[in-house]
Amino acid sequence: MTDHIQTGLADGVLTVTLARPEKKNAITQAMYAALSDATERARADDAVRVLLFRSEGDSFSAGNDIADFIALGSQGQQPLDMSVFRFLKSLADLDKPAVAAVRGRAVGIGLTLLLHCDMVVVAEDALLSAPFINLALAPEAASSMLLPAAIGHRRAFEMFALGEPIDGRTALAWGLANRAVPADAVEATAADLARKLAARAPNSIRKTKRLMRDAEALWTLMQREGEAFGSQMSSPEAMEAFMAFTQKRAPDFSKSG
Repeated sequence: MTDHIQTGLADGVLTVTLARPEKKNAITQAMYAALSDATERARADDAVRVLLFRSEGDSFSAGNDIADFIALGSQGQQPLDMSVFRFLKSLADLDKPAVAAVRGRAVGIGLTLLLHCDMVVVAEDALLSAPFINLALAPEAASSMLLPAAIGHRRAFEMFALGEPIDGRTALAWGLANRAVPADAVEATAADLARKLAARAPNSIRKTKRLMRDAEALWTLMQREGEAFGSQMSSPEAMEAFMAFTQKRAPDFSKSG
């Protein structure tokens, strides 16, 4: 277990904390492995009734650690072989309630993770974005289906295509969150919801969640997305996007096509 992922179990709630605030909780493959361990534990352990995702610092997550991702891509490793896909599989399989407490930025996987949570509390001034196309990549975590299902095709396409953030109030209005509260109330509000869920009939909740989600279909789509993501990751477009990101400039896609 990496120090950047911390867990604690109390009153039936397994709290999983992204604890890399100095890097805005950008997620490395080691962190994905630890997140997978925690999510798999939540599903298998009868003592766990609810999984609560939270973060340290001023951002929920800046998404994938780009340097870590570029390094793995340069070694020829494909997304489906990375720890991130073990985590995605664990999310698809999870049949217990998941709650998220979101402050600051939720970027990429920081946003798409929320689509697998059953209750989401966001700060009113949080900023959620899905800038996959900005990095010349493709959606992941079954978000190509789940995001349009949550907010509609046109809003989802705009979030994917332009990569521009929406704030917490908008996330609530669009159906991406259950509560939008002041930043200093996010943690307490999410913890309260988690405790309420933990007090409900556990088998009834699990069966309800299974009926509301098709885990097999989610995993099938995740794998299709992974193939698209992998082919883009090694493309000239992505190389230009990654280079522009590291050089802090706008990418030039004028020669793509």
